[in-house]
Amino acid sequence: MNDWPEAWSDDNRGRRYGRGSASAQPESPRVMRQVRRGQPAPPGQGAYSGVPQQPQYVDGRGSGGYDDYDSGYNTGQVYGGGRGGGDGYGPQRPAPDWRRRIKWTAITLVTVLFVTTVATYFWADSKLNREVDLSKVIERPEKGEGTNYLIVGSDSREGLSDEDKKRLRTGSSEGKRTDSMMILHTGDNGPTLISLPRDSNVEIPSFKGSESGKTYQGTGRQVKLNAAYAEDGPELLVRTVEFNTGLHIDHYVEIGFAGFANIVDAVGGVEIDILQDIKDTKSGADLKKGKQTLSGEEALAFVRTRYALAGSDLDRTKNQQKFLSALANQVATPGTVLNPFRLYPTMGAGLDSLIVDKEMGLFDLADMFWSMKGVSGGEGTSMNMPLAGSSGGNLLWDKDKVKQLVNQLNNDEKVTVTGD
Repeated sequence: MNDWPEAWSDDNRGRRYGRGSASAQPESPRVMRQVRRGQPAPPGQGAYSGVPQQPQYVDGRGSGGYDDYDSGYNTGQVYGGGRGGGDGYGPQRPAPDWRRRIKWTAITLVTVLFVTTVATYFWADSKLNREVDLSKVIERPEKGEGTNYLIVGSDSREGLSDEDKKRLRTGSSEGKRTDSMMILHTGDNGPTLISLPRDSNVEIPSFKGSESGKTYQGTGRQVKLNAAYAEDGPELLVRTVEFNTGLHIDHYVEIGFAGFANIVDAVGGVEIDILQDIKDTKSGADLKKGKQTLSGEEALAFVRTRYALAGSDLDRTKNQQKFLSALANQVATPGTVLNPFRLYPTMGAGLDSLIVDKEMGLFDLADMFWSMKGVSGGEGTSMNMPLAGSSGGNLLWDKDKVKQLVNQLNNDEKVTVTGD
């Protein structure tokens, strides 16, 4: 009796490959037939009435000729080989479009930078104290080439506590007076920074009162330059400088003691080379000769010192020029401009403490600072107003040299005049 299933013979068995096989060749692969259930047969049809039609097996495919049903068993490609292709783990994500990503990243960065710049501009512009009205200045000289800034350091104690006044050695005098005055000319031939000694002998001309609006006729009265500011503020000071020089002043900038010290501290101190030991009990300066970084307190003492210097006020004006140029250079460094944690405190400290004219804009202020930076970098000239001597404690200007200097500035020519 044959032990093999029906339709299997010993001949079939002999050709099998595997355990007990006598053949050295493997049997051909058997097709795993798949089941696809069709629609049930209508009642009354088929071999048995009411029995649904059974699935048919056709070489691994269901009945009905659905050629697309084969999932890969016939080829051995059970996994992978789908529409996604690739590594055999299903559909693949498309490669990232780096050009597109870079483009949109750049657009985003430019947009953020633009919005930040615009917001910063309006924030800074709103903080400028535009208190000086140069339209009140009468009988003004004609405007020349270039731009002229009148930069004033006042002894205003506004914003200082009693402890600050003691620490900074400012005293407690009421009101404010000019502690330093400079003209900065900017143009095509480099900047020129000219100090006006506060003891300069000048004539007070006719002027219109900044508060009363009343016109006061000039009497030829001779005073020290800082008296003009004390008498009627910035407008009369501008009028006096213009009358005695013939130079048109385009913009006015003033800073007090507190603002000056705060700006220096905001930039992390200012490096400067001091030419001699300085010890002054009145200003509080106690500095050694050589290159060093000054804090706000030390810087204020340095620029106010006059009694410890051989040239008194003239030497002080030179120190003021030197320090302001170094300060502008420090503010304009990448370490300040590109560092928001230093830039915004510096801008805040400066803008809060500056008093400017009504027509002053941020671009004018930037021009002023960059020009002062140029002076310290050797691109410009710094000097005192040329002097011819003194009379009764007042310093007399050399009228011929002053006239030549003003002509060169008005024509925006390279300055060849020298001062003390």
